[in-house]
This record gives sequence, structure tokens and C-alpha cells, in this order.
Amino acid sequence: MGRSVNVLVAASVVLALAACSPEPAPVPAPTAPPRPTPSGEATPAPIPEPVAPVGDVDVVASGLDAPWSIVRLDNGGVLVSERDTARIVEVLPDGSARAVADVAGVDAYGEGGLLGLAEHDGSLYAYFSAVDDNRIVRMPWSGDPGAITLGEPSDVLTGIPRASNHNGGRLAFGPDGLLYATTGDAGSPDDAQDPGSLAGKILRMTPEGGVPAGADSLVYSLGHRNPQGIAWDSSDRLWAAEFGQNTWDELNLIEQGGNYGWPIVEGVAGDPAYIDPIVQWATDDASPSGLAIVNDTLFVAGLRGERVWAVYPGTVSQSVGQTAWFEGEFGRIRDVVPGPDGSLWFLSNNTDGRGEPRDGDDRLYSVRLSPLVEG
Repeated sequence: MGRSVNVLVAASVVLALAACSPEPAPVPAPTAPPRPTPSGEATPAPIPEPVAPVGDVDVVASGLDAPWSIVRLDNGGVLVSERDTARIVEVLPDGSARAVADVAGVDAYGEGGLLGLAEHDGSLYAYFSAVDDNRIVRMPWSGDPGAITLGEPSDVLTGIPRASNHNGGRLAFGPDGLLYATTGDAGSPDDAQDPGSLAGKILRMTPEGGVPAGADSLVYSLGHRNPQGIAWDSSDRLWAAEFGQNTWDELNLIEQGGNYGWPIVEGVAGDPAYIDPIVQWATDDASPSGLAIVNDTLFVAGLRGERVWAVYPGTVSQSVGQTAWFEGEFGRIRDVVPGPDGSLWFLSNNTDGRGEPRDGDDRLYSVRLSPLVEG
């Protein structure tokens, strides 16, 4: 797998708030919502054992150009989107990358460009910024690892507001087989509260881009500034990481129809009209991007924070614990996904004009996960 980088891992982690990493400023500590209990006499499933990075960090690929999203295909192939080049590249076993497609129509400026990727039923979905809007397309894919090919794109959803910043851009298929997409407020904060606008929302749609059966619109939740990573836990609960303005970044537990307050509130407000985040961070400590969940441990990629936050919302003690990993070691972290064989993959993002590139940047990294030792 390329060269290794030694990582010192603490022998144990205190779940309440890890002493091995800097704590954000004191904030109210919301309690994690209770897990749903199955009806009838069935015994609730045990809470998965939390996991944490351990051992060496390996380089899976290097020489990437402003990478944004990782997708692992069903056949073992790995694709990465490059925001500014509009390329989708395949990561090869020797750590190099080959161009698979140049996505037509991408207009990369500011925070826009080729953003999130997702795979479903033989198609690769991509979210990108065009001249006048953000849009989602899908392309059939085929081929074995090392020789992946993509067909012509077709539109899934167009007309998502775009700007030089706050474009959202994450895609993921949920346990219900529907496509979810995060959209930013595109520089117009009030649009986040407008249910008729696609800006500042988490959207849910059929794989073809239609309104799901039983729903009135594509809007799944509203009141978001610039939501990023989305993922589901073992109870099929949807979590989302979100960029704040100047004070608080957020990790939210998403409810269908829920209003998360932007631009009226930011962070924990205690206002019953809006849903508070489960965790909040000072913006210097996070600027959250991608989100992955492994054994109900949430891993959040931090850009300005230059770290990966591990959050434990469902431990035996039912407290919300968190630990910062790799602080300052790899620069800005853009995306994180579950890797093969009990590993976690994460993507550095130092070549997009905001970071400080190092030799070989940007890189895709892998680190093994092991059960968390409770203190």
C-alpha cells in the first residue's frame, strides 16, 4: 500500500470527552436521543462496540488534485472526484490514479466544481456545479477494478441554487433505497427557511430524481447553512455534519421535516422551534466535511480543524463522547469512508488553494480500526 506514517494511539479513550485532544469551548451537552425499541417481545439489538483508529496510517494513493469525494464500488473499484479538474479518477493498487471521465458542464470556481459521488444499482451519481446551478447526474459504470469505464451522464436533478460558496454537494443512498443530497444556502441564508427552495436543505429523491411516494416534495429537512457529510447508523437514523458561520459547526441527527434553525440560530440554542445539534464545535476545531459511520462510531472529516473527529453517541453509558485524531498531521481532511477489512479511509485536501500542500499531496489514507477501550 505505499509508505506508512506512524501514529501514536492512546491505550484508552475516556468517552465523556477525550483528554488526549483539545476540547472545544464548554457548551451545553445534549443527550443522545434514545434508540428505537422494536415492538413486540423481540430483544433490542445490542449497541455495536465503538471503534477507534489504531496503528499505522498507510497511503492508498497520492498525487490527487483537490479531491472531494471517495466512492467504493461493489466490485472493489475505488473512484475519487477532483473538484477543480472535473475529473473522476480510479485509484489503482500501486497507489496511482487513472482518469476515468472528465465530467462535461462542470464550472469550478470558489467552492463549486465536481463534488459528491455515490453508487447505486450499476450507476455512478455525481453532484456538480454548472454555470447557473448545481445538479445531479448519473452515469452507468462497468469494468473490473483497474479498468472501470463510465457511460454518458443523464440528468437526475437540476436547478439547485449555486454560488461561489455554500454549495453543499454530498450524495448518499439511504437504507430506504432513496438518494439523499445536501445543498447549501448558496449565499442566500433566508432560502434555507423557504420550503419552496432547494437551497439549505437535505433532499431525498428516487434514483431517477422524482419525489418519493407519500412525500409532498424533495425537501427532507430544512434550515441548513452548508450541510456536508451524511450517513446512517445501525438504527437507520440519519446523521449530518454541517458548516457553521462564525461560531459553531454542527453534528445533527436528522428528522424528516425537521427545521435546524439557520439563519435564525447557529449551534445549540434551546429554542423549541428548531432542532439542536447533538454535538457542536468551534469553527476553528472542525469545519466538518465528509462523515462515515462504523459500528455506530461517527467519523467526521475536519478541514480547518485538520483532524478526524470520532464521536460516540451510543455507548454503554449513553453519553456523547468525542476524540480528535491526527490533529495537524495530514492537513485539511475532506472526506472519510468505511474502508475494507475493518479500516477507515480518509482524504486530504491541501491542493485546493486553502491548504499547504506537502510532497505527494493530496492523498488517500487508510488506518485500521479496533474496539475502543473504555476508561
